[in-house]
Amino acid sequence: MKRLIYAAPLALMLPACGGTPPQAALDEHAGQEEGHGEDHTVEEGVVTLTEAQIRAAGIEVVAVGTTGSGGALMLPATIEADPDGIQVVTAAIGGRVVALSRNLGETVRKGETLAVIESREAAQMQGEIEAASARLALARSNLAREQRLFGQKVSPEQDLIAARTAATEAGIALRLARQQLAATGRAGGGLNRVALPSPLSGQVIARSATPGQAVTADAELFRVANLTTVSIALSLDAADAARLRPGARVAVSGQGREGEATIRFISPVLDAQTRLVPAIATLDNRGGLWRVGEAVTAAVDVPVLPGARGIKVPQVAVQTLEGRRCVFVRTRTGFRAVPVRTGATSGDGVLVLEGLKGGERLAATGSFTLKAELGKGEAEHEH
Repeated sequence: MKRLIYAAPLALMLPACGGTPPQAALDEHAGQEEGHGEDHTVEEGVVTLTEAQIRAAGIEVVAVGTTGSGGALMLPATIEADPDGIQVVTAAIGGRVVALSRNLGETVRKGETLAVIESREAAQMQGEIEAASARLALARSNLAREQRLFGQKVSPEQDLIAARTAATEAGIALRLARQQLAATGRAGGGLNRVALPSPLSGQVIARSATPGQAVTADAELFRVANLTTVSIALSLDAADAARLRPGARVAVSGQGREGEATIRFISPVLDAQTRLVPAIATLDNRGGLWRVGEAVTAAVDVPVLPGARGIKVPQVAVQTLEGRRCVFVRTRTGFRAVPVRTGATSGDGVLVLEGLKGGERLAATGSFTLKAELGKGEAEHEH
């Protein structure tokens, strides 16, 4: 015989503004029910509610996926810059800053001059380049003369070999002198000046130099960032990481913003401190909506393992009634407790193996209130 219980309509008398806590309103409503002569009995495990009562009681209703889907794994995450997206511009040579062409927030293209440094060392390098160039010209002239004399059988072959060697060495010396100057920047419009170019196209996000400032070699002058693509740092449970592959989609949400990223790296090694699996996803940021260091929420699409069947639901949606696990499924008149068999837990979700078909709407946050109301109805019936 089907057992009947009292399923008192939840928070029927809740004020519209939600000023009374859900449980207090339930107790108040129970007292009012005692004053009526009618018994409202419904099928076991059913709680009758209206939409207004659900909202007032703070019950969150969520939709679950279809059978065989793993659902979404909700994780806290952080926006990070792409490793190649931020470059530091340093003074590779000591000297005095005589010109700065960009300020904070201004855009720059790769190769454009950011600063010009005046330096005695740069003057010496420029002088070495000119001297090496003159020696190379002389060596080539001597080589041409020796080749002519050797062809006329006037000069011995060893003189020709010596001239060819001298020309080769002079060419090497000139290239070396030019490379040393290039390592410091490039010619800055004067014998003693060096220009520092931008290493990439982007935006100036830091500037520590001022005109006239004396700087040492390797001193940081600028930071240039290209943040059209940013990264999202994730930390996954090992079980979840085993079900993911590069290319998995990640829904990113911040304060009033949403975006979609793609996982490009899942570490094969656990983090030594957190014992979690680091993962990185890339997010399009051409609109400049996301900032480095910002905390966001990432919903990772997690498929079930091959051959596994189940539906992932929030852990808060699963309650225990009379020793059995159950969820509260939304109906036209309220909620119905449905027994389920659960499987593995990952993140804030749990896999339901039996009891759901997929596509149902469940009570998540606030489902414990429904469980308490059913328990109270049973106690009143027994009394």
